[in-house]
Amino acid sequence: MYTLTIQTPFGAIQTAAEDNALRGLWFVGQKYFPRETETWTVAPDYPVFTALQSWLKDYFGGKNPAVKIPLAPVGTEFQQAVWKLLLEIPSGTTTTYGAIAARLSGGKGSALAVGGAVGHNPISLLIPCHRVVGADGSLTGYAGGLEKKRALLELEGIKLP
Repeated sequence: MYTLTIQTPFGAIQTAAEDNALRGLWFVGQKYFPRETETWTVAPDYPVFTALQSWLKDYFGGKNPAVKIPLAPVGTEFQQAVWKLLLEIPSGTTTTYGAIAARLSGGKGSALAVGGAVGHNPISLLIPCHRVVGADGSLTGYAGGLEKKRALLELEGIKLP
């Protein structure tokens, strides 16, 4: 596994990549931060990290990044299905856990189960779990912390109560 720690306006992030695809992107110290990262190889010139740095520069610059990053998150079939739906949430918009649950399994998904999958998303920002809010529009759980979630949504132009 290759890794690179990148400084952003919202704090340091640690990345993980393999086979030139992004496996993880976490705010350093966030909930569900990976263990055993000391065995990973620091590789600042790894191609996916070069593309990712361009993506992050655009994103934190208030632009909708055009750079496509190959993603390869590891998770259960259910988690993969949820993360795929997260990728469909456009920048500048939000959805709810219940709305995602309704799209899964013919509407038989559980908002609580969706919340678990969203919370364990290993690729923050690019798989935009920060765009999922509570049924009443409230900010709920974000592994990076609610302050970061609020800041990310505001960066995307979302008006919050």
